Amino acid sequence: MVFEQRQCGVLMPVASLAGPYGIGSLGKSAARFVDFLSRAGQSVWQILPLSPTSFGDSPYQSPSAFAGNPYFIDLDTLRREGLLKKGEYENEAYGANPRRVDYAALYETRYKVLRTAFERFSAWYPDDYYRFCWENRDWIEDYALFMTAKGLNGGRAYLEWEDEGLRLHKKEALDRLYAEHEKEVHFWKFLQYEFTRQWDALHAYAKSKGVSILGDIPIYVSADSADVWANRELFLLDENGVPKDVAGCPPDYFSPDGQLWGNPLYAWDVHEKTKFAWWVRRIRFALAQFDSLRIDHFRGFDTYYAIPYGSVNAVTGEWRHGPGMKLFSEVRRQLGDVPIVAEDLGDLCDSVYALLRDSGFPGMKVLQFAFDAPGESEYQPHTYPRNCVAYTGTHDNNTTLGWWRSAPPATKRRAAEYLGLNEKEGFAEGMMRGALQSPALWCILPMQDWLGTGARGRINTPSTLGGTNWTWRVLDEELTAALEKRMRTTCARYGRH
Repeated sequence: MVFEQRQCGVLMPVASLAGPYGIGSLGKSAARFVDFLSRAGQSVWQILPLSPTSFGDSPYQSPSAFAGNPYFIDLDTLRREGLLKKGEYENEAYGANPRRVDYAALYETRYKVLRTAFERFSAWYPDDYYRFCWENRDWIEDYALFMTAKGLNGGRAYLEWEDEGLRLHKKEALDRLYAEHEKEVHFWKFLQYEFTRQWDALHAYAKSKGVSILGDIPIYVSADSADVWANRELFLLDENGVPKDVAGCPPDYFSPDGQLWGNPLYAWDVHEKTKFAWWVRRIRFALAQFDSLRIDHFRGFDTYYAIPYGSVNAVTGEWRHGPGMKLFSEVRRQLGDVPIVAEDLGDLCDSVYALLRDSGFPGMKVLQFAFDAPGESEYQPHTYPRNCVAYTGTHDNNTTLGWWRSAPPATKRRAAEYLGLNEKEGFAEGMMRGALQSPALWCILPMQDWLGTGARGRINTPSTLGGTNWTWRVLDEELTAALEKRMRTTCARYGRH
């Protein structure tokens, strides 16, 4: 995919939207944000994965690669559909701080409210519900059974389930589970039905306002997921379903122990024999949800780091070859010229650059990386190719203001000299200017940078759990008409309309 014209957009997780019920939703708060983007002259809204979250609250570690996050289902919309009464949800404890998502509070209250809505819905399942289940049968049945069994097992990982038949995804056990807990299985399908209806409506509204959605999927899936549970042959597992090796990154300057992600690795030889059917299905599904798609950790398709299962860190591991262009040639053969953005950040080798070039996908350039060392860097704007996406930072970076305040003096000096940064303009403003001026046809800036938010607005700190990761939210009153005008004027100045 090659971009055709200079555009600008905003990186903003759905969870970070404003709203009264503890977390951003797909209802009026999302529509208001689309209106804001449109008036601000932004044509792209980049989001993080829409997946359900699990332990650690990360959308990159989800119980399903296909399901949507039930927390994003808008409760006011369910009321308008006749499935809830306002008194059944408006006074629940969703979290005390409108600036932060309280996932523990959501877990206790949100599902209780959604079960109330389901009780009314289950009195009579409409025809389009059954149609939805049929059209998504290749994933939703396993997902609903997985979540039902997980609930019966106290939320434990599937490798700890007592029923061996369920643990090993045996048909007899699945049939018994469905027969004994049919209504619970339908509850999990109902959540996906409502999520999809609301997401499709929001996506259509964004299109009508000239705002395209850049979605996001992780390269790996969670070890404790319906995807691994139901498709064991596609992953490097032993006869009991335990991963042989897991994913991560080797030690580097920033992380002396490396990063131990813990995701099971793909059995790429099996995927190749199926003509990469699971990956084709996954990308087709994602591109039905979004207008374009970012794939996280693109370098893993070229070479990936394998760490022995049970390791306490990522020091011991080895690099292995991924599928390379075999995968993307098959994707292109079946799906056409797919609009994919490759997250090509990190320590790259020549073969990764070759894969990016052969795929034709635009990569990512992050301005915060440009000034770590003296001399020219591929992250300095004058080196950017046209076919790339320019960022000041991503969800894994500090906000630009937070970065500036914590960067070493030499790094700040190099940035200031290169970009002409000064206090009068504002250091975050100057960094955004540098990205917007670049040759990159797309420039996407985090919402926090436009707001001038410091480190408290950081979305995630890699290799850490808990704390404020994945919790930041914007307030409605921050999205002002003055900010709209500033964004529109600034982006237009550099040919981004």
